[in-house]
Amino acid sequence: MRIAFLTAPEGVEEIELTQPWKAVLEAGWIPRLVSTEPGDVRAYRHLDKAGRHSVDDVVGEAEGGEGDGGSSPAALAAGFDALVLPGGVANPDALRMHGGAVEFVRHFVDAGKPVAAICHAPWTLVEAGAVSGRILTSWPSLATDIRNAGGTWVDEEVHVCRAAPSPLVTSRKPADLDAFCAALVEEFGGHGNRRG
Repeated sequence: MRIAFLTAPEGVEEIELTQPWKAVLEAGWIPRLVSTEPGDVRAYRHLDKAGRHSVDDVVGEAEGGEGDGGSSPAALAAGFDALVLPGGVANPDALRMHGGAVEFVRHFVDAGKPVAAICHAPWTLVEAGAVSGRILTSWPSLATDIRNAGGTWVDEEVHVCRAAPSPLVTSRKPADLDAFCAALVEEFGGHGNRRG
């Protein structure tokens, strides 16, 4: 299975990228870093700069938007089996302002592919119109945004919502990463088995 990790060029919470990435590798799957710009993404440990991580694929602007050299969101999403959205405050805030990134997320949801999002990452799901009728968790400051977008927010270490159209695994914060990684591996693997 090929798993997309979508981040902005700057602001991803490093542990929320690297720990799920390791879990995907240990499951025997292929993780790929997708961003809105080529080169490297700058990760952070809360507000402190951390490592740089090489981008594998670039998502272009939304259909009809100005060309930026990236792949079309639909074509890029078609090549993956599941999506991980790491958090960090600045990361999803930048992603939700990039039409191509939002469309990329929407393609996973519309295709029924599983998505996992942690911490502030559900902001991108809100922008993609992917939380209405769903139950999810996040960093607590997103609760009102999720409710206003038609979702139900719960304060849980990890929550798996299997409501249509796609499975959704969410967690609140870095301290929940063990549970988040276990749930996403189980859900992604189970979904892959159900598909074929």
